[in-house]
Amino acid sequence: MSELERCRAEIDALDEELVALFLKRMEVTERVGRYKQAHGMPVLDSGRERDVIAAKVALTDQPARRVDLARLYSTIMAISRAQQRSLVHEREMTDGFARYLADLAAARTPLTARPRVAYQGEPGAYSEQAAAEFFGEGAQCTGEPWFEDVFLALRDGRADYAMLPVENSSTGSIRQVYDLLAQYSYFAVGEHIVKVEHCLAALPGVGMGDIERVYSHEQGLMQCERFLNTHPAWRRLPALDTAGSARQVAEHGDRAAAAICSRRAAQLYGLSILAESINENKENHTRFLAVSPRMELREGRNKIGAMLRLPHQSGSLHEILSVFAAQGMNLVKLESRPVPGHKWEYLFFLEFTGDLLAPGMEDTLRELSQMVVEFRILGNFGACE
Repeated sequence: MSELERCRAEIDALDEELVALFLKRMEVTERVGRYKQAHGMPVLDSGRERDVIAAKVALTDQPARRVDLARLYSTIMAISRAQQRSLVHEREMTDGFARYLADLAAARTPLTARPRVAYQGEPGAYSEQAAAEFFGEGAQCTGEPWFEDVFLALRDGRADYAMLPVENSSTGSIRQVYDLLAQYSYFAVGEHIVKVEHCLAALPGVGMGDIERVYSHEQGLMQCERFLNTHPAWRRLPALDTAGSARQVAEHGDRAAAAICSRRAAQLYGLSILAESINENKENHTRFLAVSPRMELREGRNKIGAMLRLPHQSGSLHEILSVFAAQGMNLVKLESRPVPGHKWEYLFFLEFTGDLLAPGMEDTLRELSQMVVEFRILGNFGACE
């Protein structure tokens, strides 16, 4: 027998002992759950769990193992809580969870007859394309100058839905949109992905040698940086959106200007395309969220969005993640944004697989709401591949 085989045999023997001890521990935690059920006690006792983890960590003076022990016991206790929740009918209801139940009860049927959809930008923008593809060509799509104007259109009843970009595969998350999602109490009801293929467009008859200025949204300029670096004399000027830059070039009649925009926008505003597919990443995609003032539960929903504000203490994020691990739920997105007026505190935007109406989901969300300072469900929608 080789040294490796001897080590593996020893591990197998230790694992048998660990499994037996784990099962015995779960028998005891089940008794704890029945006691809590009989006495009307909540499952989650954050103070007790922190004390347990601290006591276990103190049993070793090896720094690396201290971290490992903290992770191990956070996971074990998450599994124990899941077991106890199958026994205990929770009475504790946080404000965030009560709000979620009210939003769920008020969910509306999706609007299908020529919905009014607001997006940021000009006609020809990728956002307009996303809106038309998701809601259908019969949708009444209206461009707004700024992202917040899109939210205001929902608030004022001028739109039934909004189509908003949340992340790009090349340049990452759209920070302004996440901040506005935190500010306004609206819901994601769908997502749509658009492939971004930028071109360089100018007035008819203009050649590459005539260009002095290039306009586009800051994301468009970033995504085409390698192409632009081959023309160092060109000034790069940010615009509100890619389609708006095409419209600006067309309306001003500036023969020294060009726009980075979509082929659709160039054709809409009568520009000639000088170069195609100039974005560095040829698999460049933008993910959009369809946003509604009320929750909707559409067919095919398999992803849940949530916003959490965590306690400002060590290990709070790991405690949240342990819930997902214990429940076998796949966390597919985690984004943080600073909390205004609270230094070094953050809001976390999460997306995870699931259905709000699935068995056991209510208990899991209740537990999450008890572990955080602020809790909000942002919607349940179908994921795009």
